[in-house]
Amino acid sequence: MLLKEAKDKLEPLIYKRFGDIFDEEQLEGIIKNKGKSGQILELALGLRNKPNTLDFEDGELKTNKCDKAGNPKETMFITQINSIIDDLIQEKNFYKTHVYQKINNLLYVPISKDGSPEHWMFLPFVHVNLDRPKYKELKEQLESDYYSICKQLKNYIETSEDGFIHTSNGNYIQIRSKDSKPYHPIYSDVYGRYVSNKNHAFYFRKQFMRYITSL
Repeated sequence: MLLKEAKDKLEPLIYKRFGDIFDEEQLEGIIKNKGKSGQILELALGLRNKPNTLDFEDGELKTNKCDKAGNPKETMFITQINSIIDDLIQEKNFYKTHVYQKINNLLYVPISKDGSPEHWMFLPFVHVNLDRPKYKELKEQLESDYYSICKQLKNYIETSEDGFIHTSNGNYIQIRSKDSKPYHPIYSDVYGRYVSNKNHAFYFRKQFMRYITSL
């Protein structure tokens, strides 16, 4: 499915209560399972919950918890870094990375989660295509953030007491831990050793969601 097709299917769902769109079985466990809101949206759009590189043929679907006014309540997951750690350490060209592939054309759908799940709703979406002139400054800042984070990771590996990576921030994106027991340490071929005791991931910071919804 193309991203444009998803936008057409999503439009009628905006501002509709989850209780009017989904049944009790679909909403079961949705509070504990943070990813379930995105999963049932995928099903509503006709997407299959499969581990593809991208949700659409030409882009990515992203959802995030917010209030009724659209203010983000959480950071937003992008991708895990265990398989790309050496690309980051060696500062691989931003535009050739898996990270850029995941963020260069995305459909952001804020989900108002005020009240019980039956009253949750999808708010107006934002289509962020970094190739558009409108997003030129954002694209440049994300590139700057990426290289800054790469340098921070390398510095942590080489100078921190434990020799591990730690939370590394840019203006709009960050890397921080994302794992559950049993943990999945990250091994670097560049350093020939483990550089973390658990998995980490890229996230959009709340500043990113505030920026794209303000344009």
